Amino acid sequence: MEHKLVIYNTLSRKKEQFIPINPPHVGMYVCGPTVYGDAHLGHARPAITFDILFRYLKYLGYKVRYVRNITDVGHLVNDADEGEDKIEKKARLEQLEPMEVVKYYTDRYHYNMKQLNTLPPSIEPTASGHIIEQIEMVKKIIEHGYAYESDGSLYFDVEKYNKKYHYGKLSGRRIEELMKNTRDLAGQEGKKNQFDFALWKKADPKHIMHWPSPWSEGYPGWHLECSAMGAKYLGEEFDIHGGGMDLLFPHHESEIAQANAATGHDPVKYWMHNNMITINGQKMGKSLNNFITLNEFFSGEHPALDRAYPPMVIRFFILQAHYRSTLDFSTDALKAAEKGMKRLFDALEILDELKPQEKSSFDIKKIESDCYAAMNDDLNTPVAIAHLFELARLIHLVNDGKESLSKTDIQYTQQFVSYFLKEILGLTPEHQKEDDKLIDYLMETILEVRKEAKEKKDYATADKIRQELAKLNIQIKDTKDGARWSFD
Repeated sequence: MEHKLVIYNTLSRKKEQFIPINPPHVGMYVCGPTVYGDAHLGHARPAITFDILFRYLKYLGYKVRYVRNITDVGHLVNDADEGEDKIEKKARLEQLEPMEVVKYYTDRYHYNMKQLNTLPPSIEPTASGHIIEQIEMVKKIIEHGYAYESDGSLYFDVEKYNKKYHYGKLSGRRIEELMKNTRDLAGQEGKKNQFDFALWKKADPKHIMHWPSPWSEGYPGWHLECSAMGAKYLGEEFDIHGGGMDLLFPHHESEIAQANAATGHDPVKYWMHNNMITINGQKMGKSLNNFITLNEFFSGEHPALDRAYPPMVIRFFILQAHYRSTLDFSTDALKAAEKGMKRLFDALEILDELKPQEKSSFDIKKIESDCYAAMNDDLNTPVAIAHLFELARLIHLVNDGKESLSKTDIQYTQQFVSYFLKEILGLTPEHQKEDDKLIDYLMETILEVRKEAKEKKDYATADKIRQELAKLNIQIKDTKDGARWSFD
C-alpha cells in the first residue's frame, strides 16, 4: 500500500506533501511544557497530536529523531520579558530550590504522558542544560547586527531584522501593525521598540537562576532555547516543528527570526500547530484558572467532573477532533468518547467469537485503505475513527447473521483493527478494575438465569430480567450464539 502523507504547513498556509530534507531520516521538534505545575488537558493535546505524528512517520518507514524540550528557565510570568520567572515564582511560593520544582513536575508530567500512552521522545533537552549553546547563538546574532545591548541585557532588533526578512510571516502579522499598536510603550526597559524581545536578561539581585555571560550575570530569553536546542540536535535546518497554536506568536515567530539572524536561512521546512481546547468557548489554561489537570480527570476530583475518566478516554476524546480544529470540553463529550471507544474494542472482541462464512459480504481492505487515506490527509484521525465505527457496525451485523466474513478476512480484520487502534492511534483497552470483574461475573450469572427461564418457556421471568436491567441502562441483545450485554 503506497502512502503519500500530506500535512498542513502553517508557514505556507496550505496542505503540502511531506518530503523530508534527508530521507529516510526525519527531524522533528515539539515545544514541551514549562514545568511549574501539573499537566492539564491543554498539555495533553499537543503531546497526543505529535505522538500520533511520531507513530505514523515511523509506520511509514522513516527514522525519526523526535526532540521535545523541557522549559525550566527563562519563561517569564507575562511572556513579555517582564516579571518573575515561572519556575522561580513557584519555588519562592513553596520554599524550594527551582530545580526541585523542575524535577517534581517533570516526573509528574512524564507519568501522565505514560498514562496517556504517548511514546517518549528521542531526546528531551532542558533549557538550563544548554546555556552555552544559547550564549553562542546570541553571539552569532550580534555578529550579524540583529541584537543590541541595554544595561547588560540583550534584545533582538525586530525593526532592523524586518528590513531584510519578514518578521510575522508565520503568524501573518505585519511590523507596521506591531509598531502602531505598541508605539506608546516604545523604549520601556531599555528596548528600542516594545516588540523587540529578550535574548539575554541581566539578573537582578533577587533572581535565583543566573549564569555568567559576556554581557552580564543573567539568564536566556524564553524564545532562545528552542532555536539553540533544535539546531544542536537536528541541524540548522530540519523537517518539522510543532506545538500549540498559542505558541505561534510570539514564540515560534521569534524562533524563525533568531535562526535567520544567526544562520541566514529559515530553520524549519514544515510548521504544524494544534488548536486549543476550550471550556464554554474559552481557552483552557492556567492564566484563566479554568483548567482541569490530568490527575483530576483520572481521579474525578474536580467540581466540573461527575466522576473519574481513564487516560484512554481522554486520548480518544482528543483524537475524535482534527488536531487543527478547536475542541470544546464537556462531560457529555467525555461520556460519548468512552462509549465510542468501548464499542471499537467490543468489536475487536467479537471478532474472536465469529463463525466464519464461505465468503465475505464486504471489502475489509477497502475500509483499511480508507483509514490510512484519512491518516495521509493531514492526520485526519476523526475520519479514520469514523471508518472504524463503520467497520464495528458491520462486525456486529456479522455477529447477528446479517453480514458475513470468511475465515481469512476475520483474521485479516483482527490484525488490521488491533494494529490500527494500538499502534497508530495509541489506544489500549483499559485494565479491568476489580469492580468491573465483579459486574461481569454478576451479569454472566443473571444471563444464565435468564437463559434457563427461556429454555423452560418462562418468558415472563426472562422479560422481567430484561426490563429491570434496562432501568439500570443495561441493554440485553439476543444473538444466535447467546445473549450479550452492554451499558446503553
